[in-house]
Amino acid sequence: MKGDRVEIVIDSGDGTTRTYEVAASRAGRRVEVVTGRGIVEVSEVTRTGTAVRTARFMASRVVALVEHPADTSEAG
Repeated sequence: MKGDRVEIVIDSGDGTTRTYEVAASRAGRRVEVVTGRGIVEVSEVTRTGTAVRTARFMASRVVALVEHPADTSEAG
């Protein structure tokens, strides 16, 4: 859903961290997270399942993975 996003915090190896973000940029897209064989893969996916953007990280370097669902509450 548009507005979904995932923040990935990575240990850069020199004592600092880097933060990356993958977000669903259009209506009908979603963000999927897959973990396996030492790799964390975060993808923005269309309704049909086609990956638009993909970010891959070594699981041993991932410090935090934070999922932020879209705000679906109605204002007012």
